[in-house]
Amino acid sequence: MSRKVYRPAELNGAFAAARNAGNLDELLSLYEEDAQLLVDASGASLTGKAAIATELKRLIELPGTMVSNNTFCVEHGDLALLRADFTLTDEKGAVVYSGFTAEIVRRQTDGIWLYVIDHAGASRYGAG
Repeated sequence: MSRKVYRPAELNGAFAAARNAGNLDELLSLYEEDAQLLVDASGASLTGKAAIATELKRLIELPGTMVSNNTFCVEHGDLALLRADFTLTDEKGAVVYSGFTAEIVRRQTDGIWLYVIDHAGASRYGAG
């Protein structure tokens, strides 16, 4: 069963929970059908859930537990701009991967919020 998010600031936490559960379907349920995922600083992007699924599978395969802390949420009508800092830590608490996100999300007709544009940037990969 997919998680429904009724407050945009809760999307980052829902994303981390689905990733930690290894649940690709739940991760994809947080995106609009034609959402765009920006995958690196060059501006490369993936559009649509089928394309996004490939990148999310790779994220699920990374070791560690994800924590994603929303640093701000600016709502304007049915749109919101989010920013979060995230980390993946191993069982000893060492950071395996960390970074930040910037997202645009939209309230759907049923009141849930979904990602329209998702941009994650890695600031650190690996323990050394």
